[in-house]
Amino acid sequence: MRQRNKPWAKEKLAEYPQYVIQSPEKHLGNWHEMFDKTGPLHIEIGTGKGRFITGMAKANPTINYIGIELQDSVIVTALEKIIEEELPNIKLMNVNAADLQTYFASGEVDRIYLNFSDPWPKARHAKRRLTYKTFLKIYENILVDKGEIHFKTDNQGLFEFSLMSFSEYGLLLNDVSLDLHNSHFEGNIMTEYEEKFSRKGNRIYRCEAQYK
Repeated sequence: MRQRNKPWAKEKLAEYPQYVIQSPEKHLGNWHEMFDKTGPLHIEIGTGKGRFITGMAKANPTINYIGIELQDSVIVTALEKIIEEELPNIKLMNVNAADLQTYFASGEVDRIYLNFSDPWPKARHAKRRLTYKTFLKIYENILVDKGEIHFKTDNQGLFEFSLMSFSEYGLLLNDVSLDLHNSHFEGNIMTEYEEKFSRKGNRIYRCEAQYK
């Protein structure tokens, strides 16, 4: 979906270094120092406007969260939510997910969330999908032993591709749901896209993939 450009976004992001981490590579291996309380570290890749990660941070105050989003015109909306809520257990990074190993040390992250990632539907673009094997290798390097990926999408093709990719990489699949909103899963926090798509009657797919 095309996002409206906000030329003032970069300046606003720079005004809140307590929430938007500048030069995140400087904190590699020491992210626990960036939060008021020590706790597990969960990251969301593709935070968008921040509804999911702010909801998670409110619901789980003992867990620390980092939202990662490349588009500054999008992540600035997430920043506005955090400012309003004054959440101490959430930070933002305006960076590319392909560079995660530049920012996180081995075993530093406990869980990764992938919510409604770009499906890149053309076969020749498969390597760009965030569940492609090269990304799974990056995630493996920064996650703790038996770390998890929690994945949601409304795109059936991407979900099927991701299940295959997870399985071929050797991950264990748990809580696979072909219709999340009509399942027994509790505590689901929706993203902006999730609410929009579900209102249209789209089925929401979800699974948890765990490294061995």
